[in-house]
Amino acid sequence: MFLSNFSVKKPIVTIVILLMLMAGGLLALNKLKVNQFPDIELPILVIDINYPGASPDSVEREVLNRIEKALQSVNGVKDVRGTANEGNASIVVSFDFKKNMIEATDEVRNAISRVRYKLPNEIREPVILHIDPSAQPIMQLALSSSSQSHAEISRLAEDQIADKFRGVPGAAQVNVNGALKRELSVLLHAQKLREVNLSVTEVVNALRTQNATAPVGKIRGQLEDQSIRLVGRLENPADFEKIVVKRSGNDLIRLGQVATIQDGFAEQNSLSFRSGKPNVGISVTRSRNASTVSVATEVRKLVKEINQTLPSGTVLEITQDGGVEAQDSLRNVIDALVFGAGLTVFVVYVFLNSWRSTLITALSLPTSVITSFIAVWLCGFTLNFMSLLGLSLAIGVLIDDAIVVRENIVRHMERGFDRRTAALNGTSEIGMAVAGTTFSIVAVFIPVAFMPGVSGEWFRPFGITVVASVMVSLLISFTLDPMLSAYWGDPVGEHLKPKTGISLKLKQFNEWFDHQADRYGNVIAWALHHRRWMIAFAIVSFIGAIFLQVKFGGSSFFPKGDANTLAIDVRSPASSNLEYSRIKLEAAAALARTLPETKATNSYVNPNGGRIYVDIGKSSKRKRSAEEIGIELRSKISQLVGAEFTVLDDLSGGASKPVQIRFSGTDSRKLLAIASDFMAQLRQVPGTVDVGLSLQDPQNELQIELDRGLANTLGISVTDTANALRVAFAGIEVGDWVDPTGEARDVAVRLTPEDRINAANLERLPITVSGMNTVIPLAQIAQVSMGKAPSKIEHSDGKRTIGVSANVQGRSSGEVTADALKLAKKINFPEGYGIELAGASKDQQEVFAEMGIALISGIGLMYFILVMQFSSFTAPLAVMFSLPLSLIGVVVALLLTGGTLNLMSLIGVIMLMGLVAKNAILLLDAARSLEAEGVDREEALMAAGRKRLRPIIMTTFALIAGMLPVAIGVGDGSEFYRPMAVAIIGGTITSTILTLLVIPSFYDSIELSKEAWQRRFQSLGRRLNWRT
Repeated sequence: MFLSNFSVKKPIVTIVILLMLMAGGLLALNKLKVNQFPDIELPILVIDINYPGASPDSVEREVLNRIEKALQSVNGVKDVRGTANEGNASIVVSFDFKKNMIEATDEVRNAISRVRYKLPNEIREPVILHIDPSAQPIMQLALSSSSQSHAEISRLAEDQIADKFRGVPGAAQVNVNGALKRELSVLLHAQKLREVNLSVTEVVNALRTQNATAPVGKIRGQLEDQSIRLVGRLENPADFEKIVVKRSGNDLIRLGQVATIQDGFAEQNSLSFRSGKPNVGISVTRSRNASTVSVATEVRKLVKEINQTLPSGTVLEITQDGGVEAQDSLRNVIDALVFGAGLTVFVVYVFLNSWRSTLITALSLPTSVITSFIAVWLCGFTLNFMSLLGLSLAIGVLIDDAIVVRENIVRHMERGFDRRTAALNGTSEIGMAVAGTTFSIVAVFIPVAFMPGVSGEWFRPFGITVVASVMVSLLISFTLDPMLSAYWGDPVGEHLKPKTGISLKLKQFNEWFDHQADRYGNVIAWALHHRRWMIAFAIVSFIGAIFLQVKFGGSSFFPKGDANTLAIDVRSPASSNLEYSRIKLEAAAALARTLPETKATNSYVNPNGGRIYVDIGKSSKRKRSAEEIGIELRSKISQLVGAEFTVLDDLSGGASKPVQIRFSGTDSRKLLAIASDFMAQLRQVPGTVDVGLSLQDPQNELQIELDRGLANTLGISVTDTANALRVAFAGIEVGDWVDPTGEARDVAVRLTPEDRINAANLERLPITVSGMNTVIPLAQIAQVSMGKAPSKIEHSDGKRTIGVSANVQGRSSGEVTADALKLAKKINFPEGYGIELAGASKDQQEVFAEMGIALISGIGLMYFILVMQFSSFTAPLAVMFSLPLSLIGVVVALLLTGGTLNLMSLIGVIMLMGLVAKNAILLLDAARSLEAEGVDREEALMAAGRKRLRPIIMTTFALIAGMLPVAIGVGDGSEFYRPMAVAIIGGTITSTILTLLVIPSFYDSIELSKEAWQRRFQSLGRRLNWRT
């Protein structure tokens, strides 16, 4: 072969080229950014529209429906999901993956502009955001104090600390959560307004007209222009009190007479607590091109510096460190890679019984790995767990080519050839087979690397890394291996020298193994004479694998994790407020803190409930798993009443319940009835816990019905009334002022809290009578009654939807989802109603389908590669028929280890397809070479079995050794990778055993059938010629 001949003849040039490749790999590694996950750009836009004071019904009718219809004209929209909340509309627009998101943003903005005139004037300007997974916070901090008030630490966080973090290189965004928002509050007293016949609308107009600064032109001289600016902005609260809001004859009514003006804080709609104490949260998000580890390191340094300057009793803590998580994840993969490499080298030494041969073979590992980083860098990937996962997966394969080549060279030396001749002939003889095995692995991973959509973006670093590393290993096996074997291999006759110690034991082992290899030839002969038994054996193993998986196996999207955090989702009853939610969340957090593993709790409260994160520490430092702790916590939480509590013990699937089914239809009442009936049935499915609806019960609502006739007589419009109500009870911003620190703050107007307690306050609200300089109470022109209204409305592609979700316990999420779907499909839906999967269940369905297509494509590509290698369309069929033989080992291994068929185990199955083909190629290549020399097929298969058993077993054990550290699990988070390694080890063991028996039988049977058909066609041809 050219490469081996060149490397042996030009050893210096070969060494220089390989050193340059390694230097390039090290430079590329130094330039690679380190992140935990790949950077993926999702084709998703989120439209957020605030409509202060509006009910979900109003938001749906006046905003959501109109914008959703407008979005139908946008090209490339995949689906539209909308939510109408209290005072807010949120629309998530998903596009086809190839859609240019800059164009998509412009098209969405234009679509909204076309219907802007139909939208209420009171809405805030729509905000369009592009979802970027890399824009998730990498650092979460908590500022708490035992000596300062919440207001003081809020100002400290907003005014000082946040600005320091914004100066960190690579920090794109710094958000402050749970802080009191500073504002100038104008709190109107309803009784005083009535006493002076003043309405809230008049107050708002006065504030807007008397607190402004504006440029009003220029004085233009002959040689100089001077700008003119009207300075009308008020500078302190006392100035606001002097504003004249109404003139009645000679009497002036000033704002201070009817309102309390204070430099205070906006009303809170969220709270943050750490271990029961109020705190202020600070989150740091990295820029897209920055390294997670680098940014996190700088933030950690800054936290230490800030803590040294904080007042006594005030502390800034790191509650989540994405940098440490990324480093731990990468370290686990690297540790598994190093341990696997060590075990692999040990396997090589056991079989070759030579430290020189072992070292020559082992050098292919670091060379291949380091050189592979060039491909990672050239493709623009980061160093993340997917790219390193590709290397750890390939670690057992990288050395395979070198093992096969070196073993064949050693075989030639044992025949008496000198080192140079053995290196050249041994590499040339095995070269095509080694290339075929490598290209087979490449064939199954290329479709994985180029899957469409988000899945392709996620797996591209993984697939490209595997392909690059095995291609480099092929290059190394054809250059470095023969070159070192020719000049530095064992001397001729080394194997004949007497052995001592461990070498003697290994020599005895290898002699025993050679004897077994001779016996294996007889096993092949037996298998060839019992083809039907072999075919039946193969069919039974395949059917058995399917039966075991269907009957006893489970499936899930991701492997069950054992993370250091649990979550408790709390949903308060409809109409509950922030204080009620705080009480319920704190009750749940207090129970969570009774667990021995709990380090701290972080609670995030909103009026609808909130979420509690429970820090339980690293899995390596506790005795129980997160699932076991979650079961106990779920039992404790079940004692609580007054809210809906859900414990999430695995946050890998988007921190949501794994079983989600969405119902859609036109009538909300009928939809709720269908979902409620289904929810009752779902509770009876084994393994379901925490079954709930996505919607809360309808909330209490005060409904105001205006007497239009009377109102029109008095010159009062519906808009005037709505504006007055909105100012009084929701509050509006009427400008800003510059506080003593130099920061611009909002000026907000609303009634005092005591005037917003009950319906009586609403009825007594003063409304201006047009043209009469007087006010009347709202009760004179309107009737106030209590009603019910939705607390939230969900849409999917314009239809109302309700989701039913559940946690799982004791079964896999895939099994429970399948049972839930069976129940849902039994429902007799009215026309226009339907169901669909949502959440992780939907993602699992889509990704598994795409990986199935990639697997089939890879197998097809592998077939054509083998056709070219064997120069036959029928010979590769034996390899293709043997591929399913690995499945029985995968299923059994997963069942024994308690694993499920998930994303990672499916990757293992894809890898196995290439590995099963590898064994078959090595065997059939030798057999077909002997056949070409005129040896009988049966004798050729027997001889090939004796000749290739050693490299097949060596590479099999090397692969198992490489995967063993991953399967055992080294470090925190290793359970995520474990199913992949378990699937590969189990499938490799069974496929090796079965293929060594079945492949010769399959091949012989196919060739006999081919010859029989050829005879038939020849006979038919002779008959046709005879008749003519």
